[in-house]
This record gives sequence, structure tokens and C-alpha cells, in this order.
Amino acid sequence: MNREELKAILPHREPMLLLDEAFVAEDGSARARCAIKGDEWFLQGHYPDEPVVPGVILCEMMGQTCGVLLGEQATDGLTPFFTGLDKVKFRRPVRPGDVLETECRIVRTKGPFYFAEGTGKVDGQLAVSANFSFALVEAK
Repeated sequence: MNREELKAILPHREPMLLLDEAFVAEDGSARARCAIKGDEWFLQGHYPDEPVVPGVILCEMMGQTCGVLLGEQATDGLTPFFTGLDKVKFRRPVRPGDVLETECRIVRTKGPFYFAEGTGKVDGQLAVSANFSFALVEAK
């Protein structure tokens, strides 16, 4: 899916739509890519002499990747909201010129809650990993 196709299933819009492309793999995981160009709003001032993608933005990118898996449910008038982040680990900085490749999978569900795990890699090196949860909430 390209950015326009992602807009059909994700509630995010510019500047918060952070993924460039995504797809659902045969194994049931979602995978996405985001090329960090250097002119992104979240790099302005983080840090002026050494720009680094903020950790919360990396988590949001993984969350949006997971949103691809929740796409069908989210288009039924439900919106995915983060309900938790756990075991977040940052292993290497993500900088301008990097391409972050995320992979997420749903590991269990309970009612409106979805529990997932995800990773983000640059050139095959682990940059971020986390467990997280979402609730699907009726859109207002």
C-alpha cells in the first residue's frame, strides 16, 4: 500500500501519517517502510547539531504499522487508540538518510483490545522493539 491507500484504512493524515508504504505479509504480520529525509517536523530541534528521530515517533511508526492489521475493523466506524506500551527498547538511533523498516504482529485479542509486538530495523539492525496494545473505539 502506498500513502494514499494507507489513508483508506488509517485515521492519520499529514503530518502524522508517518509511513511511506506498508503491506500485510503471508505470515499475518504487517510490514512498513519510512524513509527519513531530514526535513520532517519531528526532527526540527531534535537535535539541531545531530538530528535523531524521537523514540515516541518510532513507537508511533510501529503503531501505524499495526494499524494496517486493524484496517478492516477500523473502517467499520472504529478507531484504534494506543492503550499501552511495554518493554520498549531503543538499540540504535534513527537518523536522516535511514530507512526504518517496521514489522508488527497481533499476539492476542480480548474484547476491543489488541495486543501486539513490533520491531523497527535500519539496514537489518534492530533500532527499536516494543510490546503495545490498542483498543478499537467507536468514532465520534
